[in-house]
Amino acid sequence: MAPEERVGRVVRADPGGRKEAQRGSERALQADADQGQPGRECSGDEAGIGRRQTEEIYMSVTTEQPAGASAIRPFRVDTPEEVLEDLRRRLAATRSPSKELVPDRSQGVQLSTVQALARYWTAEHDWRKCEAELNALPQFKTEIDGLDIHFIHVKSRHENALPLIITHGWPGSVIELLEVVGPLTDPTAHSGSAEDAFDLVLPSLPGYGFSEEPKEVGWDPGRTARAWAELMKRLGYDRYVAQGGDQGAAVTDCMAIQAPKGLIGIHLNFLRRPPVEVAAAVFGDAPDPEGLTEQERAAFEPFKAQLRKGYIVEQGHTPQTIGYSLVDSPVGLAAWILDHDTDSYEKISRAFLDGDLTGGLTRDRILDNITLYWVTGTATSAARIYWEGARAAALAAGQPPPEVSLPVAITVFPDEIFKAPRGWAERVYPNLVYFNEVDRGGHFAAWEEPALFASELRAAFRSLR
Repeated sequence: MAPEERVGRVVRADPGGRKEAQRGSERALQADADQGQPGRECSGDEAGIGRRQTEEIYMSVTTEQPAGASAIRPFRVDTPEEVLEDLRRRLAATRSPSKELVPDRSQGVQLSTVQALARYWTAEHDWRKCEAELNALPQFKTEIDGLDIHFIHVKSRHENALPLIITHGWPGSVIELLEVVGPLTDPTAHSGSAEDAFDLVLPSLPGYGFSEEPKEVGWDPGRTARAWAELMKRLGYDRYVAQGGDQGAAVTDCMAIQAPKGLIGIHLNFLRRPPVEVAAAVFGDAPDPEGLTEQERAAFEPFKAQLRKGYIVEQGHTPQTIGYSLVDSPVGLAAWILDHDTDSYEKISRAFLDGDLTGGLTRDRILDNITLYWVTGTATSAARIYWEGARAAALAAGQPPPEVSLPVAITVFPDEIFKAPRGWAERVYPNLVYFNEVDRGGHFAAWEEPALFASELRAAFRSLR
């Protein structure tokens, strides 16, 4: 059946925030509401960022798809009002800890930041605006390897657009990528040329957002990479590129290692897999590498420190334990998400305390992302990707590093957790066709600097078109 028939699968969530997917009967889901209408910002910040109506017209997907498990089904977000009422009740009933005993974040997320976030979440944030933006985009679900995978699929109006699949990370979601949809699919409206256009596929990782939670172990980045290759094949793409950062970089790196038919190159904004002696020291118990240059030492120390952070340790070892708190307390979930890396935390904190916004990191966008975790009840299943990654790494211990022959492009953003040296990138990826250090942006590059991020992807993949 054709996706235009609007046969949907509507996500429901009970008052506890758990996802209950209910198969909808065949019906028209408001023609033009989810595929043909102009996209708009998720929700507004009083500074004006996010309120504008964008001008992009998103093209629908018309490829005929078979019925059955491999069918591609249109999807809409429909959060029951009682779920949002329960969220407001829980926010009002928050029991906060005492104030930290230090003047900085060395004891964790600061009380003043969390209180300001909770006040805004309760009084001003509007999840329905984010729902409207998501539903203005072509969203779909399809079953791959036993799991229902949610994805956004936006085809460019320009001819010969290059298909591109982008994978988000943790604690992000497809929401962190929404602002790059226009620049990538309609470059002529965003300081680019028609030759730079992409057809864009934005899947939700298994167990994240509207993708189904795995019911068995084994959904590590490698298995997800194979699912993404199947997704692109199912969409009819026989020549495409892939991009990722954070956990998305792990999946994209695995795609390059597996080199499925049709994949012609990848771009990373995070060097997930450093040279073997660096990885042994960062991820394991090996001594620090000798002979590091000043630039390499400047990258090694923060990289190693980040791997000792609480969320990585907890989610890598016992994600179920922290999961009880994450699906029970919205403020606890928010604090856990904010405590990711120093740069992102400071930018988010300034947004809530001072109204000092950094690019796309508005208060509403931040809360759109957190609320997505809450209304779908997926914080625990999302955390398990760290456990899966650690398990896969342990199974691969002692094996030689995999070889990657595909073309690889890397962009280094200055406020990233660590600035990957070019020498490290060249050792891991011998076919490094593009390497660039830009002047702004951090770990959530597409979120913070969507125009710059899109410009980097255009440049990175230009030689592969």
